[in-house]
Amino acid sequence: MDKKQPHPLFKLATELGPLLVFFFVNAKFNLFAATGAFMVAVVAAMIASYTVTRHIPIMALVTGVIVLVFGTLTLVLHDETFIKIKPTIIYGLFAAILGGGLLFGRSFIAVLFDQMFNLTPRGWRLLTLRWALFFAAMAVLNEAVWRTQTTDFWVNFKVFGVTPITMVFAMLQMPLVKRYHREPATLEASDAREGDIGQG
Repeated sequence: MDKKQPHPLFKLATELGPLLVFFFVNAKFNLFAATGAFMVAVVAAMIASYTVTRHIPIMALVTGVIVLVFGTLTLVLHDETFIKIKPTIIYGLFAAILGGGLLFGRSFIAVLFDQMFNLTPRGWRLLTLRWALFFAAMAVLNEAVWRTQTTDFWVNFKVFGVTPITMVFAMLQMPLVKRYHREPATLEASDAREGDIGQG
């Protein structure tokens, strides 16, 4: 079945909704209650995404699985360390996938982000490298924050720090995307080329 393009606000809601649930439940109760609510919200977001678009982005799927695994460990073992290192694992995994792909001459950024734009090979390599380094830096940053700050500070950073940082970084990549953008071949151009070949 064809993938449908959702409204931008719907995409934003499915991405930020679980984080806001995590923040408010933690503020009212504690991190363990917030973890349980976060797990439910993440699953609900994935179901909503599939219901509306008939598709779940790879990044959302991988993140959801890791959230469920580390969330379960947090609740079963009653140890908040697991939910705190979850972002580190996710960022580290994405950095490894992107960086490892580059070592083998592959750029997995389009698959990971479910993006539709078309770039030259050099554009894909540069964009992939930048995001790999970004994810590696975010993994280090998450480790530094949760190991040195209070739980409430870490939750606030996760909800109100990580999202703006990621959005700003993504926006800063737009000049690169525009510089290395490659227009897809159109039907008219293809027909013209075939005509030229036939006349040659």
